[in-house]
Amino acid sequence: MKTVLVPLAEGFEEIEAITIIDILRRAGTEVTIASLEKRNVQGSHGLKVIADTVLAEIMTESWDMVVLPGGVPGAPNLMEDDRVITLLKNQAAANKTSAAICAAPAVLEKAGLTSQKQVTSHPGWADRMTTSFHTGERVQIADLIITGQAAGSAMEFAFKLVETLYGPEKVSEINAGVLAEL
Repeated sequence: MKTVLVPLAEGFEEIEAITIIDILRRAGTEVTIASLEKRNVQGSHGLKVIADTVLAEIMTESWDMVVLPGGVPGAPNLMEDDRVITLLKNQAAANKTSAAICAAPAVLEKAGLTSQKQVTSHPGWADRMTTSFHTGERVQIADLIITGQAAGSAMEFAFKLVETLYGPEKVSEINAGVLAEL
């Protein structure tokens, strides 16, 4: 079974986080939701989620993929947490995939993962992507980095994560139940 870590910070974007978690779990992925400090974490629009664990408890584990939802102040909160930066650097050192959507690609940038790579993000965060090439695409893949534009592209982004982990057949299998336009 593939393993994915989804760190949640206060102020995460709900559509992005829940879509990512749901689609990956439908694909059979073991998704661990880890909040930064306390298990109860609130999104940017008031949705409250109970995380599976807190970041301090899983720092020594390894993951097939780490996926960062965006949101404000969620993405800036992720960016300011040194443990998140360490997790991302560890992913890169292990040649494993990291992904981020909306404002969160800026966290990948801070961790040094996007240098000279094509990435996308929310247009309002494009100017923070100073070492990479911002494409403005809805979903962008560059080596072991997957980035998504915003809440409106969350379903496409989540299915790209599934395709990366399992292949296009799994995308078709899962989409037969949700009927997303991909």
